[in-house]
Formats: sequence, structure tokens, C-alpha cells
Amino acid sequence: MESEMKTNLQFVDVLNEWDPFKLKNGNYDTEIADTIQAIHELDNPEALAARIQSIYEFSFEEIIPIEQCIKIAKELLLIKDNDSCTI
Repeated sequence: MESEMKTNLQFVDVLNEWDPFKLKNGNYDTEIADTIQAIHELDNPEALAARIQSIYEFSFEEIIPIEQCIKIAKELLLIKDNDSCTI
């Protein structure tokens, strides 16, 4: 459980750093929570990227290019994979 909490905090850090709309104040709490949920549900980078794109589009009514979403999805899934490999 502690490991999952640390991993989720890593997800939060990465997503706050990503800042796709350059808000600089970390105003993505809802989107980050929804994205973390999606990370736990999905293992495919393209599927996760599409979900991330739709989460942020729903909130901001602006589409993030799918290439950016794929890049962040791969980074997030790498963190997820690294966590599942540790015992």
C-alpha cells in the first residue's frame, strides 16, 4: 500500500511538471486524479494517451496534441511498470 502511495505521488509530480496548458500553479487536481485512475486501469500507451487527451479536453475545452499525450502516457506507464517490478 505504501508503495502504491509513493507511485501515485510520482504520477502527481510528473503530471504537475507536464503542465500542458502552462498554468504554472498546479491547477490540475481533478485531471490528475482522473488520469491516475486511468493509469491503474490501462496498460496500453495509446489507450492511456487517448484517455488523458479526453480528460483534459473535457475540463479545458481544448485538445492537447495526441503526440504530447502519448509521450506523457509512456512516461507514466514506465513509472507504473517500475513500481510493479519492485517487491
